[in-house]
Amino acid sequence: MNPLPPTIADLSDDELLALYADGVGDPWLRVNFVTTLDGAAAAGGLTGELGGPDDLRVFDLLRRTASVVLVAAGTVRDEGYGPMVLHDADVAWRREHGLPDHPVFAIMSGSLSLDADSRVFTAAPVRPIVLTSAAAADSPRAAALSAVADVVPCSAAGSPDEVDAVLVRDALVARGLGAIHCEGGPTFFGALVAADLVDELTLTVDPSLEGGAAPRIARGSSPSLRRMRPAHVLRGDGDVLLTRFVRAGAPGAAGGADAARDSG
Repeated sequence: MNPLPPTIADLSDDELLALYADGVGDPWLRVNFVTTLDGAAAAGGLTGELGGPDDLRVFDLLRRTASVVLVAAGTVRDEGYGPMVLHDADVAWRREHGLPDHPVFAIMSGSLSLDADSRVFTAAPVRPIVLTSAAAADSPRAAALSAVADVVPCSAAGSPDEVDAVLVRDALVARGLGAIHCEGGPTFFGALVAADLVDELTLTVDPSLEGGAAPRIARGSSPSLRRMRPAHVLRGDGDVLLTRFVRAGAPGAAGGADAARDSG
């Protein structure tokens, strides 16, 4: 008996997509992260050294199925994001499934510290969305960004300087963008956890130790634990573990785990 989980190399892209689609609802907020064994969200300040090629494969496939990719502005800057342009194979798949060629790029920024001349905006195949506070939405920065993106205020009544995570999710869903794929960062993830908005976490565990200097994948404070259930675990190149957890009680969690085991 092999105690290790099945390898991702044995699965086709279609089989992987079926695993990650199991039990997904509409709307559905998925968060994607990579971590070291000791909980570091980055190495040397960036995530690029973690995960390897199979993590990148899953990363691209998850974007393929998303209606919107949601990222906090700090992560956009730190990770050097460009425009949300998918690979040709992903575009072809989306066309076959009746989806627009590319997902919408949604950026959460409380202060609107974004450059309207960045390629994130100027080379975007789909007009991006910037989700911000009500106060920032009335600023000169908002006027400049409005030329290249839809600027949407997401503040609760009485808190014009804060971005409300629930209103961020609701604003996307109201635009028909219910398949939400969030790529961080840690502070924004913490806000999503606190607001109990996370339906799924796809977490790649890199078999390395960082030493404790890097941040966790989530920062913030939640009033209670948010229970998740394992849907599947796969083994990738370099012995990374590609895990999927869904909200406890969500349909399909057990089926996903069974499907992963059966594929081995």
